[in-house]
Amino acid sequence: MIQVRGLTKQYAAVCAVDDLTFDVLPGKVTGFLGPNGAGKSTTMRMILGLDKPTAGSALVGGRPFARLGEPLRAAGALLDAQAVHPGRSGRDHLRVAARTHGIPVRRVDEVIDQVGLGPAARRRVRGYSLGMRQRLGIATALLGDPAALLFDEPMNGLDLDGVRWIRRLVRELADDGRTVLLSSHLMSEMEQTADHLVIIGRGRLIADASIQEVMRGEGAARKVRVRTPSTDQLAGALLRMRLRVHPTDDGELLVEGASAETVGDVALEAGVAVHRLAEEHTSLEQVYLDLTGDSVQYKVSGTPELVRR
Repeated sequence: MIQVRGLTKQYAAVCAVDDLTFDVLPGKVTGFLGPNGAGKSTTMRMILGLDKPTAGSALVGGRPFARLGEPLRAAGALLDAQAVHPGRSGRDHLRVAARTHGIPVRRVDEVIDQVGLGPAARRRVRGYSLGMRQRLGIATALLGDPAALLFDEPMNGLDLDGVRWIRRLVRELADDGRTVLLSSHLMSEMEQTADHLVIIGRGRLIADASIQEVMRGEGAARKVRVRTPSTDQLAGALLRMRLRVHPTDDGELLVEGASAETVGDVALEAGVAVHRLAEEHTSLEQVYLDLTGDSVQYKVSGTPELVRR
């Protein structure tokens, strides 16, 4: 379990992390979301003792990470896939980490197979693609068979097969009872993988809830599409119920803020035939954009013009 309490990090006049409090529970994949500059990486670094908090605390298994006797067995992390000595082979990098932490060397070959590095593990890291470095970083995180894992954008540089592999891996780790904190900007993958979401913006907590609760929340208004031969009559009945109704280009009605059952009941009461009735589920991407819209630090204003030569 990872416990964050009142975590704050101040850099001169900039407050990168502002009084964050949340838990990352075992047996779940917790998605850690926020715009660029929101403080996600800084928070993860403080959890791992790489940055010192200005205030607050972060505990891994009930203790500060820096005080753990066998840190790689308690928590593994991939924060920066480039933070590897380029002159070493992938296998030598893992062997050094294993020997430093008292981990049997046989574990090196196990994690190499687990992440799919294969023969590339004997090549020097300077020749690795970003995707291969990501796999090496994940292998390092798994080396101590830890109870908690922190991954910061592990899908960067991976092809489709690699992304699917990461999805399966984090799911298996959580199902095995481990604590998994996963940061990613790939909302479609997070929607398929995460059980719980912690969303921050400008260093502050925006949401801390299950993915189902976030999807049903204020930023995720329900919408229903309905097709009827009596469009005007049904629209009038829905408007009298104070529901927002919009005609669509294909002759249907889009109703906001109501369930399919409610729209069906209104149609029945109005004596209107319904030929199609379906709820539209807002994507996590749209919910996330709605929740974090005021927290984005780097915005593009207007549409850039094409430069003609």
